[in-house]
Amino acid sequence: MTLTKKHVFTLAIIFIIALGAISIASAYTGTGFSHNIPSSKYSDLSASDILSKYSDTECHVEERAVCTKVVDGDTIYLDNGEKVRFVGVNTPERGVEGYIASKNFVQKLCLNKEVGLDIDDSKHNDKYGRTLAVVIVDGKNVNEMLLKEGLAEIMYMPPSEFYPYNWANSDTHVADSHSSSSSSSSSSDTSHSSSSSSGSYVGNANTGKFHVSSCSSVSKMSEGNKVFFSNRNDAVNQGYVPCKRCNP
Repeated sequence: MTLTKKHVFTLAIIFIIALGAISIASAYTGTGFSHNIPSSKYSDLSASDILSKYSDTECHVEERAVCTKVVDGDTIYLDNGEKVRFVGVNTPERGVEGYIASKNFVQKLCLNKEVGLDIDDSKHNDKYGRTLAVVIVDGKNVNEMLLKEGLAEIMYMPPSEFYPYNWANSDTHVADSHSSSSSSSSSSDTSHSSSSSSGSYVGNANTGKFHVSSCSSVSKMSEGNKVFFSNRNDAVNQGYVPCKRCNP
């Protein structure tokens, strides 16, 4: 069969459509976290209405700038060129149920307004170069609000100055520990761990695993990556997974 220009054009269109379908099907979904909170839930509420439900945060503003763009529920741009990733939390990715509601919530609180940042002193940036921080609006912790509203899940990724479990409700979803350790928050968790070698269990901040102190993996671990726990539950509650070699 002789191919005409019309045939070539038709085949090209089919090829482009097929590529688009493959792209959509393989779209990044992060941890897969989703929620069914309707995007209209906050449409009749002002930012002041939402903020009035929450107490002032104990976090301290280290930097101020105007939010110029909201990428999704956990990432914003500032007018100083900085890209900020809300530390300790994770919201639905584009195309996942709940994405719009979480994004709209952050837009209502932050977009075109001055926000404050309490930057994570233990880890300033993630692997994409985004600043890891608590975002503060009118003295309120927006990271905490996302968790308590059910718009985000806990994604605790040590080392971190912040311990997001303290911001959550009892029914707040927690990101799968394996997903958290492979993708990309410690003043509030110092009661659970310490930098001294007196802990019975030793976590590796790089791998997200924890070990008994006598495990051979501990001797190979960089001192800078060691996190010490007094008991097993503390390690598990902070998102660490047990070593398969020593089975702590």
